[in-house]
Amino acid sequence: MDREKYVDESWKETAQQEKEKLKVVAGSREQPQRSSTQEHPQSTDQQAPQSSTQDQAQDSQEEAGESSESQINFLNYISSLAYQAMIFLGEIPNPMTNMPETNLEQAKFIIDTLAMLREKTKGNLTKKEGDVLNTSLYQLQMKFIELYKREGVA
Repeated sequence: MDREKYVDESWKETAQQEKEKLKVVAGSREQPQRSSTQEHPQSTDQQAPQSSTQDQAQDSQEEAGESSESQINFLNYISSLAYQAMIFLGEIPNPMTNMPETNLEQAKFIIDTLAMLREKTKGNLTKKEGDVLNTSLYQLQMKFIELYKREGVA
């Protein structure tokens, strides 16, 4: 058993290349902002609030367009967990089988995960995020209790 161990370290080179690409992309995004403030230093005080508001509006529009598709944010995460819990509670058909299935153990795990997220993020959520989390958690808990009693497990 005198075999040599082979360690594949090619991933390090790939990671380094990706870091360099990200630096280039990040640098190209920062340069236009710097050049606009450097070109007109006196006018930036007067135009800063307007341009920052425009930037925020543009960011919000981009966020709204992307959030429904693929952007990862807290609301999408909560929604996906709640959707999974509804599948395990049999409220939504399983997308793989198109049949309602019940798995109380898995539903409880997701509900407990949402409860843990609520505790761990307390004071760090926007009003909308907090409302979505609390409402989802409450509704899932009520459905779980109803199903738990109906199944005669209690």
